[in-house]
Amino acid sequence: MTPATAFKVLTADQMVSLEQDGSFAGAPVDLADGYVHLSTLEQLTETVDRHFAGQVDLHVAEVDLEALGDAVKWEASRGGQLFPHLYAPLPLDAVVAYGPLHRDDAGRVKRPITG
Repeated sequence: MTPATAFKVLTADQMVSLEQDGSFAGAPVDLADGYVHLSTLEQLTETVDRHFAGQVDLHVAEVDLEALGDAVKWEASRGGQLFPHLYAPLPLDAVVAYGPLHRDDAGRVKRPITG
């Protein structure tokens, strides 16, 4: 069973763009690959550690996958894991929570609690 939500890691500038424009077309890697990369909660910490290492002022947006409908495709990526890929801009109205990236005491990325 697939989760109801997934997560997008954004830089501070990308978060401002999402808030101001009402949608986010994607980071450079998303635009190059042709879809917006999302991660499940279980994949989120590894995604941040692997693709955003050393970066500061990151934000996490929790996305309602059902609101995105057929634009979300689950595809094999890192180690054969299925990742949600969004083949459309990410609309702000599908974001159920967002906020600065924080980690718990074990170093795992926490879900955002504000929206």
